[in-house]
Amino acid sequence: MNTTGLCYSDIHFMLEDLGLPPMSHFGVRSPGHEGAGVVVKLGSAVTNWKLGDRAGLKPIISVCQKCELCWDDKECYCKEAVFTGLAATGSYQQYICHPANYASPIPDGVDDIVAGPIMCSASTTLRSITESGLKAGDIAVFPGGAGGVGSQGVQLAKAMGMRPIVVDTGDEKRKFAMKLGAEAFVDFKEVKDVAEAVIEAADGIGAHGVFVTAPSAYNTAISLTGSRVGAKVMCIGLPTAGTVTLGADPSLFAFRNLTIKGTLVGSMRDTALALDYAKRGLLKAICEVVPLSQMPEAVKRLQRGQVAGRIVVDFNA
Repeated sequence: MNTTGLCYSDIHFMLEDLGLPPMSHFGVRSPGHEGAGVVVKLGSAVTNWKLGDRAGLKPIISVCQKCELCWDDKECYCKEAVFTGLAATGSYQQYICHPANYASPIPDGVDDIVAGPIMCSASTTLRSITESGLKAGDIAVFPGGAGGVGSQGVQLAKAMGMRPIVVDTGDEKRKFAMKLGAEAFVDFKEVKDVAEAVIEAADGIGAHGVFVTAPSAYNTAISLTGSRVGAKVMCIGLPTAGTVTLGADPSLFAFRNLTIKGTLVGSMRDTALALDYAKRGLLKAICEVVPLSQMPEAVKRLQRGQVAGRIVVDFNA
């Protein structure tokens, strides 16, 4: 591994608060699931890789590749999917062993600093945007949009011709979000009514789509759609198990044609598409780069919510 991004899911796995079996159940001591590196050794049966090839490690390290879900570009829901950094050794270390048939090739022109976070945050958001059905000209609201996943989503939405609005807090995150292409920024600590501010920025109607990357935003997510008919609320961020319930009166869904939908992580195809966006210059580095010696403090900052964008650890720094 040359780089690894730090994702809040790593914190969840370490805290064991998602209701999943703990890392210790699988004998795993290294979290991390978005890394970029180079092939330094090959198994005897491997024919589709060669030494020196660049490869990426994703949130899922292997699937069965035989079931209907795997055939239908939904392999992240495969019953045999193995989650990286939870049930298999993750990217918080410099050398890993990866199945050859599920590693992602990294194209020339995409630096490892950019490629690492694409393996999770960009491909995950791309999947959600795709499944939302939003189109060019639609308004996409990103609560937590200055974070690692949301900031990739803002760039992708902009590249697809959508109009991103970010809900977050602080001058640093405001500047960051606007630089990424946000049309408006709503500081949830500065405005009296977040939903009112978002609706006003969304042509006085409301969002066509709300992409919830910050679990704390689920409580107000539906309100951000205002009176928009056909709006989508997309669930991306994973809250601590048992802490959030998302819903509303069924009549609201009926009269407003409202949809709430969840997506997990990106597929192999999503990852390849996200890497292509980066190759074309439409996904840029959104990270703070730190050396391995600063990794423990960087993880603590991530847990405290003190990171704009992504932190990427450069093992060679």
